[in-house]
Parts: sequence; structure tokens; C-alpha cells
Amino acid sequence: MAKNEIKYLTAIKADKRPKKYCRFKKMGIRYIDYKDAEFLKKFINEQGRLLPRRITGNSLKFQRKVSDAVKKARQMAILPYVTDLLK
Repeated sequence: MAKNEIKYLTAIKADKRPKKYCRFKKMGIRYIDYKDAEFLKKFINEQGRLLPRRITGNSLKFQRKVSDAVKKARQMAILPYVTDLLK
């Protein structure tokens, strides 16, 4: 072991990530339109699955509204249920 090698008991903290926020509360959006497919694509991944709150940063109230809007858009054939490389 070299003399100038330093060992730490705890992990060194890395840079902080920016704080997540609910974009609907910040922008004052009250209604989520299920006919706006491009907007809803921000909340689903490449396979067509809905992204969780911990990733999107949505509040519980708006995550439920996004979920309902995506389900409605799938029912109306605006968004696919399953796909390869949606984005």
C-alpha cells in the first residue's frame, strides 16, 4: 500500500441531481388530452410501457391522469399497446 493512498470509511458524494418536479403543477396544466400522442409519448418507454412516478417526477394525482389518458389513447388506437422502438 502506498503512503499517499487515502481510504474512506464512507462513499464520496457525487454531484447532486436536479430535483424532480411535477411538470403539470409547475406549468398549471389541469387537463391531459388523450388525443395528443406526442405529449403522451414522453411518459412511455420504447416498448410502450408507462414510466413510473419516480422516473417522470409526476405527482400521484397527475400520474393517475396520465395513466388514464394513455389507456384511453390506446383504446382509440392513437397509441400502440406494445411496440418495438416507439420513439
